[in-house]
Amino acid sequence: MNSSNFFDLIILFGTIQGFITSILLFRSKKNKRSNRLLAIIILLFSLAGLNMYLFLTLNTAGPIILQIAEQIVPLIIIMPLGPLIFFYTKINIGQDFNFKKQKLHFTSTILDLIPSMLSLTALISFLIGFSDTLFPHSIIFFNEAYEKYVDVPRWLSLSIYLVFAIKLLRKSQVHHRSSTWVKHLLIAITIFQILWLSHLIPYILPGFSNKLLDLVGWYPIYIPLTLLVYWLGINGIIQSRVSSRNTPLDISESKDIVSKLNQLMDQEQVYLNANLTLNELVNRTGIPQKKISQALNQYLGKSLNEYINEFRIEEVKEKLADSAYDHLTITGIALESGFNSQATFQRTFKSITKETPKSFRTSLK
Repeated sequence: MNSSNFFDLIILFGTIQGFITSILLFRSKKNKRSNRLLAIIILLFSLAGLNMYLFLTLNTAGPIILQIAEQIVPLIIIMPLGPLIFFYTKINIGQDFNFKKQKLHFTSTILDLIPSMLSLTALISFLIGFSDTLFPHSIIFFNEAYEKYVDVPRWLSLSIYLVFAIKLLRKSQVHHRSSTWVKHLLIAITIFQILWLSHLIPYILPGFSNKLLDLVGWYPIYIPLTLLVYWLGINGIIQSRVSSRNTPLDISESKDIVSKLNQLMDQEQVYLNANLTLNELVNRTGIPQKKISQALNQYLGKSLNEYINEFRIEEVKEKLADSAYDHLTITGIALESGFNSQATFQRTFKSITKETPKSFRTSLK
């Protein structure tokens, strides 16, 4: 077996795995919208791999039906990938959207379908007797030239939406397992985009295209693509097993919960209670434990203790600046502000203010 046959098998197995993974994700009953979007993303990448294996490795010896299929079946459908990745990011950071209102993002898919539409028109003309030639040379030539240069808007579209997704993830205040997974996914696709660009530039330059294909063929693109499909499939299945109870809250719900907690802290100063617990917050707000923890983690990136201690530190700072409390020691002020441990207070104060309580009090004098 030579190296090209070995690479072809890698692409074939990756395509098969991609199809199987897509089916499993699409049928998953947990996180349906997220898993189905990922299933479509993997499927589109896998179809591109199938195109490489089926049409570029078997076509020369293939039957007439295969040659017809090559012309009319659109397997390389890249334009929808960018929007799908962007919307997948939105879902996994807790932002909801109406998918039906986002159809405009997918209109560019027509660019992927033009060669197949022309070939299908030619086939119908041949079958009904309007043409004596199955696929005129003019259509074949147009399709080949078109497929060469349409990779430019394909790459640009995927890159632009990838940038949008990265910016969206950076702006979000969600710190969650799903957001971490999306971050890794965007990094992986960014790496693929760089590899694709390194092949695309010499490919579209006049005089370099044939030399490039003779030298390395399409393997510098399709081998990384296959590895991406493998990686997406394995991690996608793992991600799909995440319990629905770990699904991130909508960003609006997280904001609402944090707003209610802030109001409780500001108006009732419950943080002054050194024995304040999550159960007490649940009783006072009526918000379930799970949602309080999720909102703090996703929207603020903090644990409950970190959130409460920040209010306590602000209380300590105000009292240290107030001469009415000069008769109290720093530890005494900390205890009055809700801390029940000097060590915890010292550590928390320095972590938040970047200085010790003593140096902070001295700087106020």
